[in-house]
Parts: sequence; structure tokens; C-alpha cells
Amino acid sequence: MIRNDDFSRLEINLSGCLDNYKYFRSRLEASTKLLVLVKANAYGHGAVQFASLMEEAGADYLAVAYPVEGVELREAGIKTPIMVLTAGTDFFNEIIDNSLEPGIPNLYSLKALCEILDKRGVKDFPVHIKLDTGMHRLGFMTEELEELMDFLRDCPQVKVKSVYSHLAAADDPSNDAFTLGQIELFQQNADRLTSVLAEKPLYHILNSAGIERFPQYQFDMVRLGIGIYGVSALTGNHLSTVASFKCKILQIKTLSPGDGTVGYGRHGKIAPEGTVIATIPVGYADGLDRHLSCGKGYFTVGGHRVPTIGNICMDMTMLDVTGVDAKVGDTVTIFGDDPTVTDLAKILDTIPYEILTSVPRRIERIIVK
Repeated sequence: MIRNDDFSRLEINLSGCLDNYKYFRSRLEASTKLLVLVKANAYGHGAVQFASLMEEAGADYLAVAYPVEGVELREAGIKTPIMVLTAGTDFFNEIIDNSLEPGIPNLYSLKALCEILDKRGVKDFPVHIKLDTGMHRLGFMTEELEELMDFLRDCPQVKVKSVYSHLAAADDPSNDAFTLGQIELFQQNADRLTSVLAEKPLYHILNSAGIERFPQYQFDMVRLGIGIYGVSALTGNHLSTVASFKCKILQIKTLSPGDGTVGYGRHGKIAPEGTVIATIPVGYADGLDRHLSCGKGYFTVGGHRVPTIGNICMDMTMLDVTGVDAKVGDTVTIFGDDPTVTDLAKILDTIPYEILTSVPRRIERIIVK
């Protein structure tokens, strides 16, 4: 059997993952619940494997973006409560059948769900009410609360398990006044909504950056996303690297000036004194942004940073290993400790989330200790 890790793999560091979990847990009161986001294939880390790790670690909740992600986890045997952040309206039967808990951002969705629950004779089904406090993406606006409250007063089909909102800029100190305004509005509107409910639901608004920078507003639960995967909102990063994208060198070539160029479009220029190139089995179909081509990006081999040369191909990339003691079969780190996902994100003028979630499922995820 051919194993992808003989070729390329995404190594998930178990101890680093647990260290990050403990770090964020240490910033919370013992009574505060911890929800871990495993949407988008666990930010590229492998949803089933990562959800299992978080279940063993003691996470109180998991969250996914879409119903199909939650169904995948249930079919894999995950028992922890799962919140569906973007439940939509077309898959409520699947949500009910798999004991998933939908986020409800508007009255249309709530009425659609209650209609299905009523037909199925289901009562007290857990839902999570999303409030819009300034992100302006999804959620009930302040002026929509009264109609929502009127509907919930006579709606035995659902039980509001939590009320939540999303911070737009918790990682940016220049926006702290806005963030604090969001938190204040959230508490006001959550309290107002709760006044018509038989039981007080959980409140949650803090994301990873919020946990690090505003732990005094942790309420009843927090949502841990990018932080568990090793990306911090603080300058002094207390977090461990979790994912390391690695592959092996396929071939080494020593090229002379007369050999011309390297790669598609002939954009890789051979140096006057000659160039040694290493070809690796990873390309843009594996999540390598093509803007890292032609020396704009670098990876590491044997502790040495080596730049790309020429254009990144669909399944392969060439590296300039001139002066480096590299050989066929040596391991190349695409990202991990060096370069980090943050390093690559800075080169590409993007965010670490995009780097992590770009690694496709054809790259095998391997848990290492």
C-alpha cells in the first residue's frame, strides 16, 4: 500500500495541540465552557482526527460551519455536542437526525426549523441564537429582537441553548473601543432576549483573540478557533506549532548557465555560476499559493532556508538548494516551525487561516507525539 506520508504529509503534533488547549483553558474560570471550532476540516488539520483529540481533551462543545461537516463527525463516532454555525434551511432534518445543534441567525430560519420540528413531534430541540453586534454578517439586529421574543414566547419546539455573537476585530488594539462596544451591546440584547425564556441560556462572544485579550468577558462559554491551531493574537506567542507540512525531495539537478531556465514560462533563471535545484512533490493543487513562485517564498531543508525557483507547478515545485547539502529523500518543511504559517501569510499578504485551510484532503494528516 502506498502511503502519502512517504511522499507528503501534514503532521499534527499531539503534544503541541494539548499544550495550546491547556493554555487557553488556563485563562478561563473553571465553570466556563470551552467550544472548539473544527469547521473547514478543522482549519485544514483533519476534522475527524482533530475532533477526536478535542473530545479526549475535554472540550464541552465542537462547532462546524455546515451540516455536512457535523454529519461526518457523527458518523465517525464523535459524541460531543456539535453546533452548526451556518445551518441554513435545507438540511434541518439531517441536523435533527444527527443530534446537531443549529445556529439561528434570523426569524425565517427559526420558523422553518419549528415547522419541521412540529411535523415530527419534537419539542425542546436545542438551538443557538446569533445576535449581530457589529460584524454585520449574520444574526438578529437590535430592532429585530422584539419579533424574535414574541415568537419564542410560544414556541415549545425549541429550547435556546445559547445566545452568541461574533467579534469583528478582537485581535486589533486600535479597534478595542469597537470591541468593547460589541460586548456591551451583546450583553444588553442577550439579557433582553433571556427575559422571555424559561431558562437562562449560555452566553458566548469571545473568539481566540478575545480569550487572550478580553478574558474578563468570557461569560458562560468561549469559542476557540485559530488559537488551538497555534496562532496567537499576542506579540509574545505562548502557543505551540500544531501542523507541519512536509515532503521529500524527488530529484536533485545541477544546472549550468547553458541549461537556460527552470519551469513553466522559463521564469526560473540559472545563476552565472550554475544552480542546484531540488524538485519536491507539492504544488498549487496541494495548497501552495502560486505567488510563492520565483523566489518570493522559501521552505527549509536540513535547517537551511531555500527559495523557490521558477513557477510553482500543479503537483511539483523546484527549490534552489545551491550550497546546501541536500539529497534525494531529504525532508522539506513547507510550513511548521520555519517557515511558520504566519511567515507565509506575511509574504502573501493574507492570514494564517488561508494557508492552513488551503491544504487539500489528498495530503494525509498524521498524528505525531
